[in-house]
Amino acid sequence: MELGTIDIPEIAKLLAERSPIEILKFALEKYSGGIGISFSGAEDVVLVDMAAKIGGKFRVFSLDTGRLHPETYQLIDKVREHYGIPVEVYFPQPAAVEKLVKEKGLFSFYRDGHKECCGIRKVEPLKRALGTLDAWVTGQRRDQSPSTRAAVAVVEVDPVFSAPGRELVKFNPLANWTSRQVWTYIRENNVPYNALHERGFVSIGCEPCTRPVLPNQHEREGRWWWEDQTKKECGLHAGNIDRVAEVVISLPDTVLGQPGRWRTKADSPCR
Repeated sequence: MELGTIDIPEIAKLLAERSPIEILKFALEKYSGGIGISFSGAEDVVLVDMAAKIGGKFRVFSLDTGRLHPETYQLIDKVREHYGIPVEVYFPQPAAVEKLVKEKGLFSFYRDGHKECCGIRKVEPLKRALGTLDAWVTGQRRDQSPSTRAAVAVVEVDPVFSAPGRELVKFNPLANWTSRQVWTYIRENNVPYNALHERGFVSIGCEPCTRPVLPNQHEREGRWWWEDQTKKECGLHAGNIDRVAEVVISLPDTVLGQPGRWRTKADSPCR
């Protein structure tokens, strides 16, 4: 389809208060065959489950950085088997990884920050994946990180991966959901999830850069804990950092502090 036929700002207003299934159904209908679901965490499997129930042509892809937890690889296999769908896996360029490790070692991110490593292991493979799509779907939620995701829209033109003359549309159907709503859906619909969630992990990335969080800690506190809160994006959603600065200061408590915004026992699969 011609992307120019869709007025994204107008569609964003139309879908702003719609349910995740309504947003996802719109996305799948408008971009059938040219849309992919980015798969890495619990939210993404919820979207795969919803998409499978809606039907239509969509792709599911994941990024293998080479440093994922064993449980994450197991989840990829579970999703393949549970839904009977292929999961396309994109890998970093071997030469780039080899150069980084040769020059700086395996753990340079603890010293230099995670931007360089994530750029090689995540951003470049994602760019290749998105180059084959007209639109993509992510599991971002506004309450995942008040520092970087408080302004996430349900649909937008991707500010990072769009190219001159080629707009890439980005859907975030779960933007308005809380962690509690995600886990309620997972339990009620028997959705596969990463076994690490049963051990206190909430936001799960690469093994060296992820750790469990304590009750009442925010879920992103388990990621890149040695860095500033405002830098906790790996580059896949880098546009969030610029955008959130414009609105986060003025957000009311009902946005940043509503029930389910912070990790509690109710947010956990272990109940």
